[in-house]
Amino acid sequence: MINSIPPVVPAGRMRALPHPEFELPGGMLLRPWAAYDVPALVESCLDPDIRHWNRPALLSPAEAEERIARWHARRQDEEAAIWAVAPATGGPAVGLIGIGDLDLAGGSGEILYWLLPAGRGRGVMVPATKRVSRWAFEDLVLQRVRITHSVANPASCAIATKAGFPLEGTMRGALLHADGWHDEHLHARLRTDPPV
Repeated sequence: MINSIPPVVPAGRMRALPHPEFELPGGMLLRPWAAYDVPALVESCLDPDIRHWNRPALLSPAEAEERIARWHARRQDEEAAIWAVAPATGGPAVGLIGIGDLDLAGGSGEILYWLLPAGRGRGVMVPATKRVSRWAFEDLVLQRVRITHSVANPASCAIATKAGFPLEGTMRGALLHADGWHDEHLHARLRTDPPV
């Protein structure tokens, strides 16, 4: 008889969890994306820095609305969890953070993030990354969460390191950007790592 390894995160666990909101320092909030965030999502696809490091397709308002609906569906399908980074007092998103490329059976996922100019310089992404990773480990019960970024993107490297994701190595020629193939840094945390 062959012993099978049970899934690290059982099917249905993520679907059963609420999509929480998280308060962050500096009067910021992580919350689900909403219809009134459509202009912010359209703007993100035009921002030169976001376009360079994240390679988004240009979106019309209708396509942005569809993208937000797809993010909600992907959460229900246990494929990703995406939050808007927004002012706690209300108003549209100024950034995005989420965990995608989920392998619940294998217990892993990847954090992704970006900020519009209105969200930069507030020091929000490090605490946002810590909070999403805490949710991934404590509530979803993943074993390993990673962050990857171009080696030419020191801002993302600083966020990952300050959020407690040590650098594990460099993946050569791992991602094609508009200016060619980039090596990528691989950072990761384990559920068993000391809290940060």
